[in-house]
Amino acid sequence: MTGRPTPPSSRPDVIAFGFPGPLRDTLVAAVLSGKKTATSALAIEWELEGAAIPRVGQRFTVVDSDERPVGLIETTAVEVIRLGDADLRLAHDEGEDFEDVAQWRADHERFWNDEVIPTLPEGAVPGLTDDTEILVTRFRLVTTGDR
Repeated sequence: MTGRPTPPSSRPDVIAFGFPGPLRDTLVAAVLSGKKTATSALAIEWELEGAAIPRVGQRFTVVDSDERPVGLIETTAVEVIRLGDADLRLAHDEGEDFEDVAQWRADHERFWNDEVIPTLPEGAVPGLTDDTEILVTRFRLVTTGDR
């Protein structure tokens, strides 16, 4: 699911996975166990926020649902791909036990349609298609704890 640094004006060195609550708790646990090594987001989210795309080597503090620092990750790769080009490696690297790309896509489309798109300006995403651009960020866990 979505993992994005918080808006640049607040804490650009912090990454929040999903939204606070059970989803974030699950995603953070997967990061801290080393199971989750990739995340994806709608590219339009970054564009609309004017947020800088992560750079290889950039480090982010991972926060839990209470916004407490629980780990540090380092970006290893960043790319914008078409939703239709998501592959099995991405599905596995997101650490959410997806068995195939179809399952990954269905889960992500549900999340984006239900949780993300309603927060964007009306018409920003007319509908998810194979051509919808997603930002894929790969990372490695550097340390657990508050750095």
